[in-house]
Amino acid sequence: MTQNIYQTAIAVFDKANAEDPNRELADGKDYPKELLYAQRMSEMQERYAPEASEAVKLAVRAQHIQRWKIPRSDYPMDKPGYMLWRTTLYKFHAETAGSLMKQAGYDAEMVERVKTIVSKKGLKSNPETQLMEDVVDLVFLEHYMLGFAGQHPEYDEAKWILIIRKTWNKMSARAHEFALSGKITLPESLVPLILKAVKD
Repeated sequence: MTQNIYQTAIAVFDKANAEDPNRELADGKDYPKELLYAQRMSEMQERYAPEASEAVKLAVRAQHIQRWKIPRSDYPMDKPGYMLWRTTLYKFHAETAGSLMKQAGYDAEMVERVKTIVSKKGLKSNPETQLMEDVVDLVFLEHYMLGFAGQHPEYDEAKWILIIRKTWNKMSARAHEFALSGKITLPESLVPLILKAVKD
């Protein structure tokens, strides 16, 4: 690993995410929302796949970079609007990460490799993209699923099983095993539903 350039890139990613005006409380501390997300992503990656390549480590840290700049509310609140928002975000995150990596001193080859991962190209066929997707889904299950459930009290059990299965289907067999072996903290109130969704 090109340690100095890597550390510089992580620092500029974190500086960019620290500008997030949205805040989140964790362990009694107040964080910029996307900075906290990025730190949780890196922590999960180190737990799940400490052997990950430098490109994956960078992509994991930059996966939501400056996400607040493209709010969901700017797009129609229907499925096509949601899909357009997601594809716009993937491109924005990839371009932002690439630009900051160039500032840190990375060459074009590494920049393109990270942009491919961040934009989720080759899911299921590119091992590096799949590894980042595993980390995304594990972080969602451990840190964000319960909050997401609280935002959607109107969802019934069938809807939740569908959401959990969609997440589960994006994960590799290795991530499935990791999630079910007690290596992540699943939200206690949702464990029966998660087990039902993945084992039915």
